[in-house]
Amino acid sequence: MASRRVLFFTGITGNVLEWYDFVIYGYFAKEFARLFFPTTDPAVSLILSFSAFAMGFFARPLGALLIGYIADKCGRKPALLISILLMGVPSFLMIFLPTYEVIGILAPLLLTSLRLLQGLSAGGEYTTSVAFLLEHSPPDKRALWSSVNLFGAILGILLGSLVATLIYHFFSPEFVTYYGWRLAYLPTIFLAVVGYIIRRHTYETPAFVREKLSPMRGFPLIVAIKQNPQAFILALVLSMVQGVAFYILFVYYPTYFSRYLGISPDLALLSNTLAMALLNALVLPCAYLSDRLGRKPLFIFSLSLYFLFSYFLNTLMLKNFSLLLLSHLIYAFISGFFMSVLPVTLAEIFPVKIRTTSFSVLYNVSLAIFGGTAPMVATFFVEKKNFITFPGFYLSLVAGIAIIFTLLLLPETHPLKGNTSPQRS
Repeated sequence: MASRRVLFFTGITGNVLEWYDFVIYGYFAKEFARLFFPTTDPAVSLILSFSAFAMGFFARPLGALLIGYIADKCGRKPALLISILLMGVPSFLMIFLPTYEVIGILAPLLLTSLRLLQGLSAGGEYTTSVAFLLEHSPPDKRALWSSVNLFGAILGILLGSLVATLIYHFFSPEFVTYYGWRLAYLPTIFLAVVGYIIRRHTYETPAFVREKLSPMRGFPLIVAIKQNPQAFILALVLSMVQGVAFYILFVYYPTYFSRYLGISPDLALLSNTLAMALLNALVLPCAYLSDRLGRKPLFIFSLSLYFLFSYFLNTLMLKNFSLLLLSHLIYAFISGFFMSVLPVTLAEIFPVKIRTTSFSVLYNVSLAIFGGTAPMVATFFVEKKNFITFPGFYLSLVAGIAIIFTLLLLPETHPLKGNTSPQRS
C-alpha cells in the first residue's frame, strides 16, 4: 500500500470508529433512557440519559492529557494505537450490556463506565490524528490534509445516523428498544480491527522526529499557559463553538425534532443524515479554500452566519418538515466553513513540542463543558422552561462571543500567508 494511502486511512479509520460509536448513543438516547434510567417522568429519564452522554465528555480531557502527552513525548503513532484500542473494546462490550430490569442499579453504572472509557479514547484520537496528518503535509495543503480527520469523523457520524435511520424505519419500536440499538454497535468490531492494522503500518511524523532530538523541558500544557496564553484562550473559545454547534445540530436535533416538533424518528434522522452528508461534502472543498485564502477569513464568515441566522433558522424549523430540512441544510452549510478550518488552526497556533497535549486538552476541556452538556442543557430549557427555540439562541450566543475573540486575538496561522513563528511546523 502506498505511503500516502496509509496516511490517509490512518487519519480516517480511527475517526470513523470513534465518532460512529460516540454519537450512536445520542441517536438512541430515548431507548437508553427507558432501559437504563427508568423513572416515572420520561423527561427526567431523558435528562439522565443525556447525563451519561455528558460523562463521556468529562473523561475526554483526561484522555487528551494521557494520549496527548504520549504523542508529544513518545510519538504520534503509539498514541494513535492506544486510542483505537480504548474505543474498540468498550464498543464491543456495549452490545452485551444488561439493562436495569436485569441487574438493577449496576446497569446505568456499567453503561456510564463504558462511556467514560470511550471518552478517554475520544479525548486523544481526533486531535492527535490532526497533528499526525498536519505534520506529514506540505505547507500549502495543511488544511486539506488535516481535514481528512474531520471528514472521517463526520463520515462515522453520518454512518451512525444512516444506521439509526434504517433501524428505526425497518424495525418495530419494541424491537428497536430492546435489540435495535445493540445491532447498531456491530460495525464497531470491523472498524476497530481494520483501524488497528492500518496504524501498525504507518510511520512517525518528520516534525516529531526532528523535535525529539531537543525535547522541551516542563509539562507541555504548563508551557502553553506560560508561553502561548493567546493560543490558550483561542483554543478554548473556538472549541466552545465547535462543541455547541456540532452537538446541538447533529446529535441533539434528531431527538428534538422527534420529541418536541412531532416529527417521526425516521424522518428526524433522515434530516440529520442529509445535513451531515452536506457537511461532509463541504469539508474538503472548504479546507482547500482555506489553503488558498487563509484561516481567519473563513472563521469570520462562518461565525457571523452562525450569530446572525441561528435563532431564525431554529424558528423556521417549527413550521413544517420541508422548512425544517431546509434550515438543517443551511446549518450544515455554515458548519462546513467553520469546522473544516478549526482543526488545522488549533494545531498551527501551538509549537510542535507541545502541540498535541495543548491542542488535545484545551479542545476537549471546552467540548466537555459546552459540547457534552449541550443536549442536556437544551433539554432542560426546552422541556422545563418551554424555551422551544433555545438551541438556536444558544448557538447564536456562543458564536457572538467567538467573533469578538477571533477579531481581537486570532493571527493568520497559514504558514505561507501569516506571520507565524518558524517553530510551528
